[in-house]
Amino acid sequence: MALISDLLKKYHFTSTERFLRYVQIDTQSDPRSLQSPSTEKQKNLGKVIVDELHELGLANAELDQYGYVYTFLPGNVAHETPTICFCAHMDTSPDCSGADVKPIVHENYQGQDLVLPDDPSVIIRAAEHPDLLEQFGNDIITASGKTLLGADNKAGVAEIMDALAFWVAHPEVPHGPISIVFTPDEEVGRGTDHIDLSKINATYGYTLDGEKRGHLENETFSADGFTVYIQGISQHPGFAKGRMESALKIAAEIIAALPKDTLSPETTEGKQGFIHPTDIQGSVEEARIDFILRDFDTAKLAEYGELIQSISQKVLANYPNASATFEQNEQYRNMYEILKDHPQCMDYAMEAMKLAGLKPETCSIRGGTDGSRLTFMGLPCPNIFAGEHAFHSKQEWVSVQDMQKATETIIHLSCIFAR
Repeated sequence: MALISDLLKKYHFTSTERFLRYVQIDTQSDPRSLQSPSTEKQKNLGKVIVDELHELGLANAELDQYGYVYTFLPGNVAHETPTICFCAHMDTSPDCSGADVKPIVHENYQGQDLVLPDDPSVIIRAAEHPDLLEQFGNDIITASGKTLLGADNKAGVAEIMDALAFWVAHPEVPHGPISIVFTPDEEVGRGTDHIDLSKINATYGYTLDGEKRGHLENETFSADGFTVYIQGISQHPGFAKGRMESALKIAAEIIAALPKDTLSPETTEGKQGFIHPTDIQGSVEEARIDFILRDFDTAKLAEYGELIQSISQKVLANYPNASATFEQNEQYRNMYEILKDHPQCMDYAMEAMKLAGLKPETCSIRGGTDGSRLTFMGLPCPNIFAGEHAFHSKQEWVSVQDMQKATETIIHLSCIFAR
């Protein structure tokens, strides 16, 4: 381990230059698309990554028809060791524009508010982002104020690529077989829909998609999608009295009747669950409302679905000729239900963080990653920090030094598995 630490002190990390390159490629996914990947432009980043992998000498790197990038680095130790997988996603959130991202490096941060030049009304205030208080002297990367940054999850992609570059440059550092996958469409809940586990062929996996430096997440929300389909009664508006029953107005009343002080994202924290309407569309005759349901207790998702149905039926009682149907679909499940039976995954990751000079902290995440679904597909997969903060917003930021610590963690972790 001393050998690795000495090499890392001298190593020229490439995560920052890779990250600055990756975020300028628009990879926003689209929840309404029926294609896979949901947007073809996600493959533009995949092509760049494959080219870089080939330049590193990984001739097996490939981009498949669904937008997944796979590569494999053989182990360099004589004894048998488990194959481990590192995973990150290439797409960015539909919640905020990811086109024409202009990354800015704020060197030697000293605690000041960061005013973003392309829209000075977008200010990353230290008082609102307490993790910035731990970044004194570090270099902070933001967007310019018009877009999100894309640290979620291009920081993870850059960190994994940096680790591969390190292993190629230092073949004397021991590691077992390493499998890499970069996924599309994680932000729209489809990051593993077409993943080929036979190409990964690993015993354990780790997503690099977490927030604060030193965080190690083994618990996520369980998640369902829920849709209300409303059938209204359409009439000419000039002759609609006593006849029209607008599906759009019914949808609006259902949303207005949802709990406000509880069970909403804006009023919950920690392990409190929520019901969140994400989209409404339609006309007088037909409308639909899409929801996401989230809770760490999987059983509560059924209760949340029943609550939406109950609210809808109460609203529909005032519209005797209108009707509604309901659909609830599983999205992902709390990975702790599986990971609790694989303590080695967590123990080794915590040891790796300590070797990287960090104080590891096991925690839960109010969201989900590809690791949630991979864990239930047979690949136990906790989530390691990537350093991304304020995701899905114009205030998104990441620290150069945190990205480097994530790369160090990957390298130490692989060495631990190779012991």
